[in-house]
Amino acid sequence: MGGGLDLEVFVTPGLGDSSYLLASGAEAVIVDPQRDARRMLEVADARGFRVRRVLETHVHNDYVSGVAEISAETGATVAGPARAGYAFPYTPLEDGSELSVGDLVLVALETPGHTPEHTSYVVRSPDETGPLAVFSGGSLIVGSAGRTDLLGDELTGDLVRAQFRTMRRFEAMPDRTLLLPTHGAGSFCATAPPGDARTSTIGRERRSNPALAAPDEETFAREQLSGLLAFPTYYAHMAPINRAGPSVYGAVPRPRLLEPEAVALLLERGARLVDARDGAAFAAHHVPGSLNSPMADTFASYVGWVVPFGTPLVLVTEDDSDRAEAAVQLFRIGFDEVSGYLDGGVDAWVASRRPTRSYPLATVDDLVAEARRGGRAILDVRQRTEWEGGHLEGSRHAFVGDLPGRIHGLRDAHALLVTCATGHRSAIAASLLDAARVPLRLVARDGVPAALQRLG
Repeated sequence: MGGGLDLEVFVTPGLGDSSYLLASGAEAVIVDPQRDARRMLEVADARGFRVRRVLETHVHNDYVSGVAEISAETGATVAGPARAGYAFPYTPLEDGSELSVGDLVLVALETPGHTPEHTSYVVRSPDETGPLAVFSGGSLIVGSAGRTDLLGDELTGDLVRAQFRTMRRFEAMPDRTLLLPTHGAGSFCATAPPGDARTSTIGRERRSNPALAAPDEETFAREQLSGLLAFPTYYAHMAPINRAGPSVYGAVPRPRLLEPEAVALLLERGARLVDARDGAAFAAHHVPGSLNSPMADTFASYVGWVVPFGTPLVLVTEDDSDRAEAAVQLFRIGFDEVSGYLDGGVDAWVASRRPTRSYPLATVDDLVAEARRGGRAILDVRQRTEWEGGHLEGSRHAFVGDLPGRIHGLRDAHALLVTCATGHRSAIAASLLDAARVPLRLVARDGVPAALQRLG
């Protein structure tokens, strides 16, 4: 990859994050690994690299780190910010600390803002006068900068000011320096929706990134803190797990297949059934009280948003590939108690003579018709910023991530017409409402943007 570096990028689309394997000679370092780190180690093994170090830019808030998995598998030394406060053995790095990987040297650069301890790593070669690249974690990212509000209001002011000063450190780097951020498109850790590019250069960002263009701290703070998306509730549990050191599994656990009787018993004991089928299939028939989170890159993010962290889970999936994907996604965010899968799916549940529920579907035409009647029955579950950018007149708003705490206030004499932008989040919301016995109709395809277009 760019700059002559032997570099592999491992993208996790649903979380919007990238992990990196950097090699020099026969040695390699892995930076900001996801918990399902076996995929990175397989590449290193195939290419004959020995992973000597695993490196963290910050204490992650959006996923369980893979450093413990890699260290246990390879014996690699863990290194990270001196202020991270990890409770397990690691090499603390302060500003200017150096690590070698083959002929390359990684120099720690304190870059607080996204988190207080955040540290980036400049990659240098003895053959070059300036930096080849910088692992920037959640500080400078492509088209944006990492959020400064994830740790609570009491820290946000100090962190946004620190992030402004951090941007100046990046601005001083040569144009050709390769920018290798952890957060990117799809991440709730970005202040603005990044583009699809996962990497960039300092020169490119200098010309186009608003975070580097802000003329003063006040302007930067205003831009940094405006229009932010809500972020998943499971985030609150990630940093404590990562500081303490995650449990090591060696591979993603494979939950077992369960008969309907076993599933019913688990549900009685407090487990939650999560159904990964699409919204229309779920609406046709489903296990009462189950959550519908259709399989997608964001499957686990929304499960972690609306299901209390640590709740034991049982899954329903369409096929084996969805089953494997669900397990990986949940493992990444620390939902380790996946008890199993309903063998035979909902059809097996029906065959066992257990009850199911259903609710009707609606279309964009129904949305348009209701909007023309005043829109009172429409429930828009998109993000607040999407709602403010345009919504159907008379409709009500309740973001899907907030719905568990707002259902009581949404009971109405008429069935709610539940919608979002595409039908994905409305499917989740509809299942939450149905579990609370709120009458509804689900717009399972398209949604508000299509209705607004038809209304002109």
